[in-house]
Amino acid sequence: MSLNLAMFCCQNAKCSLFGIRNTGKITVTYKYGKNKDKSMLRCKECTHRFCETKGTVYYRSHKPKEKVDSILRHTQEGVGLRKTSRLEAVDKNTVGRYIKVAGQHAYKLHEELVAFSPLHTKSSVR
Repeated sequence: MSLNLAMFCCQNAKCSLFGIRNTGKITVTYKYGKNKDKSMLRCKECTHRFCETKGTVYYRSHKPKEKVDSILRHTQEGVGLRKTSRLEAVDKNTVGRYIKVAGQHAYKLHEELVAFSPLHTKSSVR
């Protein structure tokens, strides 16, 4: 599977391209992981390296992507933390950690999207 580099942005907060997607300045440095299925990326502007999962719920996860997705689907459907941990055969603290990280990412995304929404400009707020 080919990685769409246009979807990535520099993760270095000090870089002038931080958070800007599709600059053409992100390259794959090398592949890593058990099956060489993960990519280490590099910003050509600041030379900062970061993994493809940086800034996602999968960052520093020791569980397979499918397992994390399943855990989050259970909690999204309202299944409790302890029941999810039993169904997925993981510790309840693992479920709690994924819920917390996913919530933080959702909050950041919401703030980013609302900031650009024409319905939420200062002139429209009463």
